[in-house]
Amino acid sequence: MASLSPTVAAPKFLGPQEACPRRPVYTAEERARRDSTPWTLVQGVLAPFQFLVFLVSLALVGRFLLTGAGEGPAEISILVKTAVLLLIMVTGAIWEKVVFGRYLFAPSFFWEDVMSMLVIALHLAYVVALLFDVGMPRQQMWVALAAYAAYVVNAGQFVWKLRRARQEARA
Repeated sequence: MASLSPTVAAPKFLGPQEACPRRPVYTAEERARRDSTPWTLVQGVLAPFQFLVFLVSLALVGRFLLTGAGEGPAEISILVKTAVLLLIMVTGAIWEKVVFGRYLFAPSFFWEDVMSMLVIALHLAYVVALLFDVGMPRQQMWVALAAYAAYVVNAGQFVWKLRRARQEARA
């Protein structure tokens, strides 16, 4: 007796490359937009500047946590780091809009943008704790260090992506 139900094929399982093919960092059109916008230069200047601010602030926060000295300079340095972070995020969103057509979460930089949101949230958590006197200064500084750890991961993501883009351009 013939079956009345349709034949169902067994599911095909895809390998990692088939399931999620690797997209180049930039298409030819995106690379041309990236190379022609002044926002690329802005990002190229702000990123190392932010890293320098981070290093100075990290030293001041570390000094405070180790010795108890220099609370004021450490606080100011974290606020400066946060301001520079917000500036690079706004200009980066504009850059992303020009290059990819959206302000955030373009496929090429999706995970970097997700991590950037965590970095911003942690920096702002410090600012809120400072402004509203939540916790002791040492506890607040540990929030800043968590923000800095997330920033280092995020910076690493962007450096890796820049390196990958350069390799693709040579290929």
